[in-house]
Amino acid sequence: MSVSHLIATFFHVGHLRPAPGTWGSAAAIPVAWALHVLGGPWLLGAGVIVSFALGWWATSLETKGKEDHDPSEIVIDEVAGQWLAFLPVSIGAAHVGVPLTALYPGWFAAFVLFRLFDIWKPGPVGWADRRGDSLGVMLDDIIAGAIAAAGVIALAALSHGVLMN
Repeated sequence: MSVSHLIATFFHVGHLRPAPGTWGSAAAIPVAWALHVLGGPWLLGAGVIVSFALGWWATSLETKGKEDHDPSEIVIDEVAGQWLAFLPVSIGAAHVGVPLTALYPGWFAAFVLFRLFDIWKPGPVGWADRRGDSLGVMLDDIIAGAIAAAGVIALAALSHGVLMN
């Protein structure tokens, strides 16, 4: 197995069936937790950037000369997007000085919203997906992750700002 295949499939998680994208997103959560524990939101944010860059490289190699520009076993894009969706939870936990486990509703929201936007592909998510290249493979999940992160922030604001009064 090549290094690019290990990265693209997130150490073979992408070969799990059914729904390899959901498996990739699920596998991203404990790694996000570990990154947060080791270095807080800064390390998780760096993880988003590194996974995007390595994912773009690996996806380019794994799809070169193939008709399918986004094979289902490539899930590094889900990992990068899921980590981005999870970043507000990491920032919130660090800001108030609580363990990530205290913000479990945020974990759930980040996962569900990311999967929703990744599958539904509204607006700019669909645009990136339709590019038909390795950058589009990565970008659609980054955009879905950013929209999910905004949703996590909005839900936290609603919960803490409106429901707590």
